[in-house]
Amino acid sequence: MDKTAVSASIISELRAIVGDANVLTSAEDRICYAYDGQRVECVPDAVVRPADAEQISRILILANSESFPVVPRGAGTGLSGGSVASSGGVVLDLTRMNRIIELDPANLHMIVEPGVITTAIADKAEAIGLLYPPDPGSMSVSTIGGNVAENAGGLRAGKYGVTRNYLMQIQAVAPTGEAFQSGARTRKCVAGYDLVSLMCGSEGTLGVITEISLRLVHMPKYRKSMMATFPDAAVAGQAIADIIAAGLVPSTLEIIDNVTLRVIEDYAHLGLPIDAGALVLVEFDGLVEAVVVEEAGLAIRSLTDSGAATVQQADDAAERDRIWQARRVALAALSRARPTSILEDVTVPLPKLAEMIAKVQQIGAKNSVMIGTFGHAGDGNLHPTILADERDEDEMKRVEVAVEELIAAALEFDGTISGEHGIGFSKAPFLTQEVGDGSIEVMKRIKRALDPNGILNPGKFV
Repeated sequence: MDKTAVSASIISELRAIVGDANVLTSAEDRICYAYDGQRVECVPDAVVRPADAEQISRILILANSESFPVVPRGAGTGLSGGSVASSGGVVLDLTRMNRIIELDPANLHMIVEPGVITTAIADKAEAIGLLYPPDPGSMSVSTIGGNVAENAGGLRAGKYGVTRNYLMQIQAVAPTGEAFQSGARTRKCVAGYDLVSLMCGSEGTLGVITEISLRLVHMPKYRKSMMATFPDAAVAGQAIADIIAAGLVPSTLEIIDNVTLRVIEDYAHLGLPIDAGALVLVEFDGLVEAVVVEEAGLAIRSLTDSGAATVQQADDAAERDRIWQARRVALAALSRARPTSILEDVTVPLPKLAEMIAKVQQIGAKNSVMIGTFGHAGDGNLHPTILADERDEDEMKRVEVAVEELIAAALEFDGTISGEHGIGFSKAPFLTQEVGDGSIEVMKRIKRALDPNGILNPGKFV
């Protein structure tokens, strides 16, 4: 079915569904929805802000009837173009659906709508001694629906897992307008196809999520944080692999290279050791103090044996916060260092982490581009961030080559082109290199079966 522009008559029908105030058509409003956390692609014809699943169903039925595309969107903090329209149509802004419906401490679960900010979920759980572990870097502004659509990770993923590991049940609306649910509010459920996992990471191409039941865990009572300096980022990468190989499971294990370290210090003035080749940030947590203390001691020994120049343990909460603020502001600091920042998301098996870090440095030097690397190194996830100026055509040609070489290196090391940011349209050209033609065809068949008219989030990885 060929897609059409959203006509005045369609706008009138959309207003009848959600109300005049919740259909945005001015150029000023629409341009705000042409961006995600990293780029601009296409200005939508309209933005529609539904309040519930019934309104979403009516919108999608209308879209199939009138043949216009619909792009689900939360806060728009994604980094691969998943929430940005690629062919006009309607952006479906889900941020009005922002209720925390139920918090059940006895069953360790919380029921929320897709527009709830991730930090609000974490804070609500923490107030009664529980933890929602996924903590993407954008958690203070990102919505849980977007986290599910992208299967967001975060700093704690190495120990606690990613968004998928905390989904108990979802309710959603199919591209053709039918409401459905999958999963249960129980610890186990094998009733029918696992549509929860199918929807998680589908990047808004297979349905619109309307309600989410999340699994919670008990808040750890004790934490030990430390910061180690290394003369070189590749050496730091090997030290990280050594910690995991020693049988230790930090709740957080991060790396910051010298380029990133310097721009963080220039941005936040945290008193960081800017002469270090790299920082490794480590935290252990748990319910038993003696276990956490022992793990921290073993980690200090491991870091020292692996070549750390210094290892500094946080003495109090203020010092811990300073250590982790360095990691939290990394992307913001890099983004202001030069006019254009391109954040990559490659992930490799831990035994190959040091090689990948060295390769990133080689790619930057070879192409004369500035790359700052940080990331969730405890699970092999690196964020090489290329700093450039898109007005410089020569430099951007070198940047394109560097991106292709970063992708090729990750695959050469048996890794993946995206650990947590998704494919969207920005990485779609590389997906076949990783999964092969057969997998792409299977994905297309699933897409055609659920979305026969290609209405929902077209132009993305399938």
